[in-house]
Amino acid sequence: MLKYTLLFLVLFIFTSGFAQKNQITREEYIQKYYKLAISEMERSGIPASITMAQGIWESQNGNSRLATEGNNHFGIKCKSEWRGKKIYHDDDAKHECFRRYAHAEASYIDHSNFLMNGSRYSFLFQLDPKDYVGWAYGLKKAGYATDPKYPDRLIKVIEDYKLQLFDEYGDNRQIASRKQEPSVHIPSNSTLKKTDASHKIELRNELRTIVVGEGETYESITTNLGLKDWELYTYNDFAKGRQPRVNEILYIEAKFRKADRKHEQHIAENGDTMHYIAQRYGLKLKPLLRRNRMKEGDEPDEGQIVYLRHKKHRRN
Repeated sequence: MLKYTLLFLVLFIFTSGFAQKNQITREEYIQKYYKLAISEMERSGIPASITMAQGIWESQNGNSRLATEGNNHFGIKCKSEWRGKKIYHDDDAKHECFRRYAHAEASYIDHSNFLMNGSRYSFLFQLDPKDYVGWAYGLKKAGYATDPKYPDRLIKVIEDYKLQLFDEYGDNRQIASRKQEPSVHIPSNSTLKKTDASHKIELRNELRTIVVGEGETYESITTNLGLKDWELYTYNDFAKGRQPRVNEILYIEAKFRKADRKHEQHIAENGDTMHYIAQRYGLKLKPLLRRNRMKEGDEPDEGQIVYLRHKKHRRN
């Protein structure tokens, strides 16, 4: 009996150590997602430091079940208006409904939209955009979290890791560079119309994009933008008939055949698809597949190098 008990303890220690070894550290989380926080700051006006601190705290540095299984980094619950996928988790009550996302980027976008569209958070956008202290206490006042120490926790994370420095600049090197165009020059012979307030045209990889809103379809989007039926499908490498998802980014002009010099390669992470990589860098999917000597339907392994500019060498 003692022998089996010792064996169990050894196995438990080994597996626990293995799990801890695969945990993301806070520093790694910051390095991985700070560019998204900055680009969302440019898009929404929410301080990057606040977004980063909330992501860190709510997702336990990206290690929580909601983050690893549902890509939910901000603990946003379903609410009645949510029409996307769901994940259930014990929080204030048992088996509560939380929003589930296709990837972390969608979670960051939805976090910004959640605050921008929520009337109870509107007063926050009147604050100085570098006032992370005001934002931290304002989030608590608006009811984002029930923890009475929530503002202090965010402020401590920000100041311990100097996240306020991200509020000082926009990073031109970021992958997800999204900003509203102050004015969009549309040639007289273009089919692209100026949009109404429901569609902000944003630059991503120097290409015009929109973020899909609640209840929108390809038909409603093409009508609103004055695009032909085939254009959205072609620009985004989607099969005809596929409907968009809330918070999905859609290109409204043709993507590039190869990435710019700043992005030579992409190291595939767990769950990355070739379509996601193509969208992330503003690339056409078929040339990307050919560049990596892959066929339609092939997906990268975790850690695989995906070539964004030059063709993959043949193995000898």
